Amino acid sequence: MKAVLDIGKTNVKLQLVHDSGALCESYSRKNAAVNSEPYPHADVEGIWHWLLDALAACKHVHEINAIIVTTHGATAAFIDNKKDLVLPVLDYEFVQINSCDEQYRKVRPDYSETFSPDLPAGLNLGRQIFWLQNNFPEQFSLVTHILMYPQYWGWRLTGNLASEVTSLGCHTDLWSPKAKNYSSLVTHCNWEGLFPPLRPAWDILGKISASIAQKTGLSTECDVFLGLHDSNASYLRYLAANNSSSGFTVISTGTWTILMSARAGLSSLNSTRDMLANCDVYSDPVACARFMGGREYELICRHLGGDVFSDFTPVDIQTAIDNHWFVTPDFSAGNGPFAGHSPITHCPFPASSPAAIATLYCALMIDQRLTDLKANGPIYIEGAFLKNTLLCQLVAQCRPLQTVYLSADDTGTVQGAILLTRLGRGGEFELPGQVCTPSRFTGLEAYKARWYEAIAGK
Repeated sequence: MKAVLDIGKTNVKLQLVHDSGALCESYSRKNAAVNSEPYPHADVEGIWHWLLDALAACKHVHEINAIIVTTHGATAAFIDNKKDLVLPVLDYEFVQINSCDEQYRKVRPDYSETFSPDLPAGLNLGRQIFWLQNNFPEQFSLVTHILMYPQYWGWRLTGNLASEVTSLGCHTDLWSPKAKNYSSLVTHCNWEGLFPPLRPAWDILGKISASIAQKTGLSTECDVFLGLHDSNASYLRYLAANNSSSGFTVISTGTWTILMSARAGLSSLNSTRDMLANCDVYSDPVACARFMGGREYELICRHLGGDVFSDFTPVDIQTAIDNHWFVTPDFSAGNGPFAGHSPITHCPFPASSPAAIATLYCALMIDQRLTDLKANGPIYIEGAFLKNTLLCQLVAQCRPLQTVYLSADDTGTVQGAILLTRLGRGGEFELPGQVCTPSRFTGLEAYKARWYEAIAGK
């Protein structure tokens, strides 16, 4: 039995999975920042106590032989030799981090070195560290280790320290994908000694600590793996199963929609269009493009007088297409290919079907991101948008020269995380999924053209 702690920006999940791959038990809670001094920060203590309680409540806790942690990016923890947090874990959406921009840009590496775009708020982790160092110098002077977020939770479970590349190489400004080493920013700011030694994501960080075993009922022989960044966990399944030299693209969906294109090269990346190079578990760069899909879907539904749970039908989609009812970017406060654009609402209010218009928006944004990446080969959709069949079918209609596959489950991040327990240990990797039948809506090309004209201000 394997347990995956999956910490997303919106939700936290604990999933227990049989060795066969079947889900056994699942626990979840909302993940919201604590809006109190000294700045908005992650509710790590709330998550920690919830985790211990959930494990203690598991009927199969004694059968768990491995724990793997996967988390969202742009997050780190700062600890000292006393094994305490020196500073709260900063929420990357805290916009006041941008107060240091003028000073930070003087030391920030060039895009050609890090392939990390200049992102808003704290989405560049290097900016977070810089802001903390300058605004809390006394506390920062006590920091002995900077832990990436998956390894922070591994440290709390085992007491052992390590760094891992998928979180370090996730639009942080801290990593040089081509050199496969820390960037010049780390050297310039004298941060090298704060990062524990690098180890592969599939390494065992250590056994569960005796105190945690006592509190939860876990076996003291339970292994804790280093863990990895959540989108990289989704991508890993396809990387492990695809032995050919042809390209493919994984679309990991949740609060963020992140497209990771294998073997696409880095020449198509554009620093002004929220494109970047992530690093896979082997430290190889992966061309990526993003937008805040889940967040924007929810905000658009609200903006049009509905909510994220609104029902809609193919007729609602066709009606929106026929009438050219749409909204344009940006609903994410500065992310995605059209960051900073003022949204246009081109439909009645309240909309007859807010979710249909939000679905069309997200499908067109995914299509745009695939074009930006010059993506070729099969497309695999993972995560939350699998529940929106019409959205997936619209993506397939927009990409007639590529085959779109739907993951066989909506726990791609979890299944990818579990794959770490098998990497380097032999065996073949299968990739369950099904072909997505393209939708056949009429007038979609004209609708797209009108959408792009509105974005361009025509």
